[in-house]
Amino acid sequence: MSASTTEKKGSLTNLLEEALRQPPMCETENFAWNATPIGIAAVYKGIETTKPPYEQAIKEGEELAIDLSREEKEFHQTDRGLALLFYS
Repeated sequence: MSASTTEKKGSLTNLLEEALRQPPMCETENFAWNATPIGIAAVYKGIETTKPPYEQAIKEGEELAIDLSREEKEFHQTDRGLALLFYS
């Protein structure tokens, strides 16, 4: 991994961590939802999982009238827990 890639990931994580310090805009059964400068973050409220629960987040996003099915996605381990990030 190059230094620029490492710096980019570090900056992205810092930006995400800062955004997640704000109260969530709403909550569903398994996620706390935040709008971030990067995209929509769904912080998983469940116990640790070996596979990020993207499908569950997409389903619960529909309850909030958020269509995440076509968005790019990635996950980050944050101070608040596992954050699924959806962005275009």
